[in-house]
Amino acid sequence: MRTRYLSAIAGFAALAILFALFGGEVVVRRYLNEAQAQGGTTLRLAVAALDGHLRRYEALPALIADQPDIEALIRAPGDAVRRHATNLYLSQINALLKSSDIYMLTMDGETIAASNFDQPTSFVGQNFSYRPYFQEAARGAQARFYALGTTSAKRGYYFSSPIEIGGEILGVIVFKVDIDSIESSWVGGDARIFVSDPEGIIFMTGTPEWLYSAVLPLTPERRSRTEASRRYADAVLTELPMTERQDDGHRLMTLTTDNGTREYLVSAQEMPEAGWTVNVLTDTASARAQAQTVVVAGLLLLCMTGLGFAFVMQRRARLAERLQMQEQAHNELERRVEERTADLARVNSRIEDEIAERRQTEQQLRQTQSDLIQAGKLAGLGQMSAALSHEFNQPLAAAKTYTDSAAVLIERGRLEEASDNIRRISALIDRMASISRHLRNFARKPNEKLGAVALDEVIRETLEIVAARLKAAQAELTIELPSPPPMVQAGFVRLQQVLVNILTNAADAVEGRDNRTITLSVEQATGPHVVGGLAAERVTISIRDHGPGVGSAIRERIFDPFFTTKGIGKGLGLGLSISYNIVKDFGGSLSVEDHPYGGAIFIIELPVAEQTMGQAAE
Repeated sequence: MRTRYLSAIAGFAALAILFALFGGEVVVRRYLNEAQAQGGTTLRLAVAALDGHLRRYEALPALIADQPDIEALIRAPGDAVRRHATNLYLSQINALLKSSDIYMLTMDGETIAASNFDQPTSFVGQNFSYRPYFQEAARGAQARFYALGTTSAKRGYYFSSPIEIGGEILGVIVFKVDIDSIESSWVGGDARIFVSDPEGIIFMTGTPEWLYSAVLPLTPERRSRTEASRRYADAVLTELPMTERQDDGHRLMTLTTDNGTREYLVSAQEMPEAGWTVNVLTDTASARAQAQTVVVAGLLLLCMTGLGFAFVMQRRARLAERLQMQEQAHNELERRVEERTADLARVNSRIEDEIAERRQTEQQLRQTQSDLIQAGKLAGLGQMSAALSHEFNQPLAAAKTYTDSAAVLIERGRLEEASDNIRRISALIDRMASISRHLRNFARKPNEKLGAVALDEVIRETLEIVAARLKAAQAELTIELPSPPPMVQAGFVRLQQVLVNILTNAADAVEGRDNRTITLSVEQATGPHVVGGLAAERVTISIRDHGPGVGSAIRERIFDPFFTTKGIGKGLGLGLSISYNIVKDFGGSLSVEDHPYGGAIFIIELPVAEQTMGQAAE
């Protein structure tokens, strides 16, 4: 018995050692895989944002190069009148397109006209023949280049195109695009994002101290290529204090700074057209801490199991020794032995009863858990079906009443009143069809076409969809719409999706509160507004609730993907993020702030559409 006891203890000890040695690696690998997936998602979003921003300007240099004013000046670059007119033209185009700078050069690389002609850092008179974007365009190619401006000391992405007249290249037109807005969105996130050039030098990053650091060794060849193009002007280039290694398919980077050493999981994707590599660094500290917690918990579980087994084995060993001593005792002790045996039998019986009772309790707990899960599923189904059932049952009940009364009226010869009942039944059927049509239209996938959209129609169809949710929350919706209703530049279904999402969130916010009023108001500016340097009339849609409001900490992340303040199972945290990007695609903006008298107010700004344009077909 003692041998079996010692063997069992040794077996548990060996199992614990194996788990400590090899289980930790398996758990760490699993959490690193999860971190890799999250980093991949962040990487795809960052690449998509950069690529979309740059594609807006890709074809513009060639279009501007064909303009009559440009061709006229390149034929006579010394004409002061044409230079001034071209400077004004480039300045207007630059403000309209929201680019950083636009300028044109002769074939010797001298700048003869620029959008910043009236600025202290004007490019006029500067020679940029050393820039690769000029050299490639002078050979007849469309060129791209990222660099730090030697005159303006501002970073930008350059697009260039040859000015070709009659098959002869006479000059070069250049667009400089500012991408600081994208870089600023990377600051403060959970992941570290940076973009490096072909030489491995970081030129965009949400971590300012990494700027102009190299993730590849700064060999003399790399330095000479960078200095020849003056890509970073007089910026000091240093190597990032890091080391890389591969661990079971994971690319890991260890970075040493004054604050200590940190390890990151690297996700990278190249952008061949731009010549960039976008990198996302995910801190592995969280994944390794979680893995360590799991390993410690596993070891504790094994230890507790081993202690329990040791206790049982020790008890059995003592019982066996006691029985052996009783068997060797004198016949006078037989009665006591029998009594002790009977006592042990009763103890064993109680133990068996307790074990059976515990098993039954465990089965009941599992059954209860299953019932709760099923009840949760049924509650979710009931919540979705109850609203539609209510919306359809009322017209059906009314139609049944009108049908019965129509039959009685026909029997009595009161045909005009019976016809009126039939018309009412037809109206009820049209209402149910309208609800069904709105839900079907709302569910279908929209296309990308934008156009003039009537706000009153969007709001009316939106109310058909959210009416049931507002009624369930006992919320009262007040609509303030000017006359005539304004037309906005948008997509009908996608704008409807934004309004449904915000109104549904407002209903969630006011549900159960004393004041359950929600206000939707529309205002159109009487004069032009300046948005990002571009003058345009705007329409403002404000949705205010009387809920708990949005704190400053939540407000900073409320439009981030997968961020939600709702409970588990009540949302993926994608609604407001998708709505934000939809409104941005319309050329507008979506923001949130706390109302001075309580509650939150979501503000949607959209550009005014021309009345002659048709409604967006989505």
